[in-house]
Amino acid sequence: MSTNTDIFKIESNHVKPSRGKVLIAQPFLSDKLFGRSVVLLVKHNNEGTMGLVMNKPFPLTLSQFFDGFICKKTIPVYWGGPRSMDSIFYLHTLENIPGALAIRKGLYVNGDFDVIKDYINTADSIEGKIRFFVGYAGWDGGQLKKEIAKDSWIISQESTKSLMDVNDTENLWQNALSKLGGKYEVWSRFPETPTLN
Repeated sequence: MSTNTDIFKIESNHVKPSRGKVLIAQPFLSDKLFGRSVVLLVKHNNEGTMGLVMNKPFPLTLSQFFDGFICKKTIPVYWGGPRSMDSIFYLHTLENIPGALAIRKGLYVNGDFDVIKDYINTADSIEGKIRFFVGYAGWDGGQLKKEIAKDSWIISQESTKSLMDVNDTENLWQNALSKLGGKYEVWSRFPETPTLN
């Protein structure tokens, strides 16, 4: 009886990255910043790639990040990536926000912040509608392609609902990988530090 060891060979799923898709870190990516991360691709072309890490909380709330912004709600901020750590980015499902960039149908990034602030202070809840990030993840032209070739990332399409759900960011990586089925579902259950098991 032969044993199939292919299930333990980590490899990319050979899907091409594009705006609106997500990068899922392979289980043993030992990078302190990107290990077990899910990155939404906001921009991807020959010049480079920009994304937002969706599942890494940041130790500040929105009102702590902005001096003089009076906000009645406690709104979490997430670490979007190591670039432009002095900037805030916001992902939202609000249509008709001036200056917003459409990532895919019904999902946008940035736009007129005054309109966003008004919405925050007048809406009953922004849950599932707006998420905030400090910094972003960026790759120069060809860099992400090389990382994918080294099997660092698996590419998938996550629903807007799961990306905007702040109540389950802790399980986003495992859930995203598991949904791909087969060996990816098995990988999703690998312990983060196998030597501890």
